[in-house]
Amino acid sequence: MYWKLQENVLSKEDIEVLVDFIRNTKRFTQFEKVKEFEQKYSQWLGTKYSVFVNSGSSANLLLINALRELYNWKLNDEIIVPAVTWVTNISPVMQNGLKPVFVDINLTDLSFDYDKLESAITSKTKAIFVTHLIGFPADINRIEDIIGNRGILLLEDCCESHGATIEGVKIGNFGVASTFSFYWGHHITSVEGGMVCTNNEELYKLLLLKRSHGLARELPAKYHKELRDKYPDIDFNFLFLTDGYNVRNTEFNAVLGLHQLKKLDQFIKIRNDNYAKFLKICEKHEDELVLFKIKGVSSFSLPFLFRNKGRMEGFHKLIRENGIESRPIISGNLLRQPFLKQYYNPNDFPNADFLHTNGRYVGNNQFVNDERLNYLSNLLEKFFGR
Repeated sequence: MYWKLQENVLSKEDIEVLVDFIRNTKRFTQFEKVKEFEQKYSQWLGTKYSVFVNSGSSANLLLINALRELYNWKLNDEIIVPAVTWVTNISPVMQNGLKPVFVDINLTDLSFDYDKLESAITSKTKAIFVTHLIGFPADINRIEDIIGNRGILLLEDCCESHGATIEGVKIGNFGVASTFSFYWGHHITSVEGGMVCTNNEELYKLLLLKRSHGLARELPAKYHKELRDKYPDIDFNFLFLTDGYNVRNTEFNAVLGLHQLKKLDQFIKIRNDNYAKFLKICEKHEDELVLFKIKGVSSFSLPFLFRNKGRMEGFHKLIRENGIESRPIISGNLLRQPFLKQYYNPNDFPNADFLHTNGRYVGNNQFVNDERLNYLSNLLEKFFGR
């Protein structure tokens, strides 16, 4: 395969840093390196608190579960979600006894169809879980206007969009909390890993507890004495303050995350330079392709959205035969998946269906260069007969 969706993002230097750490430490489970990665990621993002977990999916699960407890959400309270996102934005809503309310996407930034978003709000709506899809920042200002003073929480999934900005502010700073992923195929990697970020101290404390069984000892030391005094009949090291999970990550993953974080801004620049060149290549075919010209992008991939389904199928075949790997844009319309069919009415999700049948993307990362982009350009010229 000439051009994969993702390649070996761990450099020789990354591996050497990890090997050196292994040789010189006795503690591999969650410890000081995890704390250091949380602190430095918070500094990079501009938030007060970050909680490192074992995946972006676990970050979403932890966040929904903590918010349900903190805000006393009831069974079947509603969380508004987009029809195109990753499945583990939806699953935690259902797993926590809440009701996902699906809204179609728009074909400008691939976030919600904002008109339909407003009409989806009911008296039971507790939160809007926005996905900043494939590096495109959603129109947060419009979403905030829609929310108004109704007390609805805004949650941000930034798993594919590290460093995207809105008016110069990084996404992940607009809602009550945000989630990030460091999976192999994302902007940086800890191989597996995720982060929940927030400025809300009470939510941060609850996230720490729930990350590790609900144990009180997971809280910062300044809270320990009060809890020891409050529960003198229980060994503090085995004091459980809430229900929880074990979604901790390891020192290994934190070491990799710390080393990759140093390169994140550079990786974003390379991705965005590639995306700008990709748009220029595609502009001459704009009668055939829907292009996404968005401010503040932090490009995750190079998306092709064909105006004609048959054209998409033909192009997919052509690039596959010429060594370029592609995939659906995320998973297309999630409501077509077997476990979500109960929510699906084709008339309600025309844009998600259009993306489902007419869209694919090619990988974008720090390894994509002019040679590959020229190769792709030539294939496009050949395909469209220009």
